[in-house]
Amino acid sequence: MTSQTPLVKTPASVRKIGFLDFGIRLSAVILAFVFTSLILLLVKADPLEAYKSIIVGAFGSTIKFTSVVASWVPLVIATSGLLFTFTAGLWNIGMEGQIVFGSIFAVGAFRLLDETGMDPTLVIILVFIAGALGGILWALLPGLMKIYGGVNEIFGGLGLNFVAKTVAIWLIFGPWKRPGVASGSGTEWIDVKFRLANLPGTNLSLTILIIALIIAVLTAIMLKGTHFGLKLKAIGKNDKAAYLLGIPTTRYFLLAFGMCGLFAGIAGAILVTSKQYSLIPDAGFGYGFLGLLVAMLVNYHPIWSSVVAIFFAALSIGNTQLQYMGLNTYFAGVLQGILVLFVVLVDGLRKRLVRRR
Repeated sequence: MTSQTPLVKTPASVRKIGFLDFGIRLSAVILAFVFTSLILLLVKADPLEAYKSIIVGAFGSTIKFTSVVASWVPLVIATSGLLFTFTAGLWNIGMEGQIVFGSIFAVGAFRLLDETGMDPTLVIILVFIAGALGGILWALLPGLMKIYGGVNEIFGGLGLNFVAKTVAIWLIFGPWKRPGVASGSGTEWIDVKFRLANLPGTNLSLTILIIALIIAVLTAIMLKGTHFGLKLKAIGKNDKAAYLLGIPTTRYFLLAFGMCGLFAGIAGAILVTSKQYSLIPDAGFGYGFLGLLVAMLVNYHPIWSSVVAIFFAALSIGNTQLQYMGLNTYFAGVLQGILVLFVVLVDGLRKRLVRRR
């Protein structure tokens, strides 16, 4: 009797591949820190002191720690939205513009409802709905251009980012300008009664934290535990094969963009109600682009995105402490970019070794 090679890998083989994957990713992180340490040495700065300053700047007090969590909220929401499009094989580079349009719709809703005498809680709910609609609208545009116009979503998204920012600037210096004179600092602030209250002695609103946790859990469940997530993954692996197997790829492409826009719009509404309190030229605060880095760093795994987003938020908040060492606060951005670069480079090696296994 001839023996047959088993079609399913044994658990031991799966564990070996898992350890290999973890080890390679850990090595990429170590290499990134080594590389940034060399850069610090070249500018005659102590790497350990720089990293310590970032940690102190992020976690040195209650205010600083809650500022990190408050920054984590829109970042993890943006990353969660991007995971839907990345799972479907779509590079949604337009996330930043979608957050901006969510902010535009949120501020517009405030301006319409401010004088109606409605209950402030109801107004805030309607503002979040408006922000979500704005994000969905701006996210569906690159999807429609890709499907019906043959425009790659990368170019469509990049172009719409500039359009969204231009629309925001036009509103700030035009129809929504401050009474008397337009200001680059933004439109007139929303009334205090419409702002989400922070926890005493902190920079964090409990409401936005709950929203972020719900979205993070919902994303993990939808992508890992539903037929919807499985179909998105199938489309991302091979959209033509998925179509031949009966999956309506066009519909799922638009659903992925719609989910991403939904979360982007919510992030924009959160920024308006809990951070900026107005529409500003840089309404997205770079969370869309930062979410791209987080998504690539975790290789599009929703469970790890929340953890890595905390790390990125800590870098963004803690970098202000670097100025006391005479370093530019953009160093944290350099570290974030190098981390992703090394992970992407090493990921090719990981795939080769996994295939050999």
